[in-house]
Amino acid sequence: QVQLVESGGGLVQAGGSLRLSCAASGRGFTGFSMGWFRQAPGKEREFVARVSRSGSLSYYSDSVKGRFTISRDNVKNTVFLQMNSLKPEDTAVYYCAASSAPPKYDYWGQGTQVTVSS
Repeated sequence: QVQLVESGGGLVQAGGSLRLSCAASGRGFTGFSMGWFRQAPGKEREFVARVSRSGSLSYYSDSVKGRFTISRDNVKNTVFLQMNSLKPEDTAVYYCAASSAPPKYDYWGQGTQVTVSS
């Protein structure tokens, strides 16, 4: 069992930056690929980024590529999402998730709100 707790969300102006964190507790953090997803009001949840178990490989949706960076610290059992050049369309609840076999995700956090004002 893995518990995931996101933090770092908030209100930011367009063009600004935020860094999300996701702290994992439980066993076997390094056995999971970690992902970030988001869900805007009235929309389906969408994939944002994923990082491999070692942290050496990362994948991004086209909508965030070049602006967001996913990383992980396997000593502190934490995954990060650095978000730069934020746009109003990035406004959503952001969730982190753990996957033992991508693209299926086994565990989810409770989410953190990101609001980008124009």
